[in-house]
Amino acid sequence: MIARIWHGITPAEKAEAYLDFLNQSGVRDYRATPGNRGVYVLRRIEGEVAHFTLISLWDSMEAVKGFAGPQPEIAHYYPEDQDFLLEFEPTVTHHEVLVGHA
Repeated sequence: MIARIWHGITPAEKAEAYLDFLNQSGVRDYRATPGNRGVYVLRRIEGEVAHFTLISLWDSMEAVKGFAGPQPEIAHYYPEDQDFLLEFEPTVTHHEVLVGHA
């Protein structure tokens, strides 16, 4: 199993709206992609900014490519992200899941 990890930062006052947007866009698209085993959305508010970390789980790197395309290390953004994000991190990370508990 593969974990794909993405990080983004929004202004704290837009955190709830961004969570709604994530649920309607990236989270929905992850879940609709064959080979996706789930997604976790984590949020940490630090003063004026909100950090979001998305951890999606996949059967394989081939399944990740079904969502992300042929260069899966490139971060996938939606046009509406420009209304929320303070910066656009260019890449994501992938990790092999060696131990997991459900």
